[in-house]
Amino acid sequence: MSHATPLRALLGHATRTAALLAVLALPLEAQELFVRARLLHTLAGPKVADGIVHVRDGKIAKVGHRSQIAIPSGARVLDAAEVTPGLIDAHSVVGLAGWLNVPHDQDQVERSTPMQPELRAIDAFHSREPLVGWVRSLGVTTLHTGHAPLALLSGQTMIVKTRGRTAEEDSLRELAMIAGCLGDDARGEGGKGPGTRAKRVALLRQELLGAQAYLAAREKDPAKPRELKKEALALLLRRERPLLLTAHRANDILNALRLAQEFSLELVLDGASEIAQVLPQVRAAGCGVILHPTMMRHRGETESASMETAALLHREGLRFALQSGYESYVPKTRVVLWEAAMAAAYGLPREAALAAITSDAARLLRIEARVGSLEVGKDADLVLFDGDPFETTSHVIGVVIDGELVSDEVR
Repeated sequence: MSHATPLRALLGHATRTAALLAVLALPLEAQELFVRARLLHTLAGPKVADGIVHVRDGKIAKVGHRSQIAIPSGARVLDAAEVTPGLIDAHSVVGLAGWLNVPHDQDQVERSTPMQPELRAIDAFHSREPLVGWVRSLGVTTLHTGHAPLALLSGQTMIVKTRGRTAEEDSLRELAMIAGCLGDDARGEGGKGPGTRAKRVALLRQELLGAQAYLAAREKDPAKPRELKKEALALLLRRERPLLLTAHRANDILNALRLAQEFSLELVLDGASEIAQVLPQVRAAGCGVILHPTMMRHRGETESASMETAALLHREGLRFALQSGYESYVPKTRVVLWEAAMAAAYGLPREAALAAITSDAARLLRIEARVGSLEVGKDADLVLFDGDPFETTSHVIGVVIDGELVSDEVR
């Protein structure tokens, strides 16, 4: 007999919870796990009805119909109605911004100067911040997180699992992108710079020119003292890391494209509320887009945001992913599962909506070799649901990261 729970038992809240608790009682050092579902959303091909995912040593060993995968006696088994890959939040500040919203847990922005690309996300990330656990319980297994879009260049981002160990242990990429903002949040407060849009772009250009000169000088004299800010900008100039620029207004988006072209930068657009007005230019630039949260408040520079923009980008064939973004109010974050569900309600095909928080997000972040789909050899990150992931009556009933059941909360 395996330690499996009959699938029909998951229809009852109490028995479902008891079943997962029973699995948790098994030794955590066990190296194999089998996850059964009425429907597997592999995001690597067709859905699999009556499917099984076989996990071994933290990786996916097999994916297929139940007739193709034998479950040995005594194996650890989890049952669910539907299973997806672990969800990926393509842009967040979780782990830098904390749930208490008080100064000691708000490390998402440093306002002492408008440009600080040398600030490392890993130095501010708190892996056991309650917000990390909260989004994990709702299926988010990977975060692209870091400094908030509240300064001209606010700092670096990182890509990290939500297991809650240390930042180093959970990190997939310690330096993913350098984050900046061309919109209203970069204007400065109390009459301080950088000020107008023209001034913001001029400051960025000047810093990039300075980094070019620094690179040339270091080539001639490797003993020249290091400058962390210029080293960070050099990563952009050498196209070793992308520049993530938050731009909502159409003119800010065009400024971002112009800057990227001048310095031959790899650009990822963030937010992009008015992208519908400049689609030909964005398409010609070929940059990726991390679209604003579907349910973002529409006001100020985001007044033209639309719940239908994700569907538009899908129809136009642009590369994009969805995000939780930055929120200044408690609980400091949104949940990408709900943002994707709302995008699906407003015209984004359901499979594309799921891809925007799994496989497409992984490709845009260049971590598709590890996560984003249920494929042999990839990290065993899975989310278990008791129904359709996008239905309001469904719940997350289990979350697996690297083959370990890390959450059994019914959410």
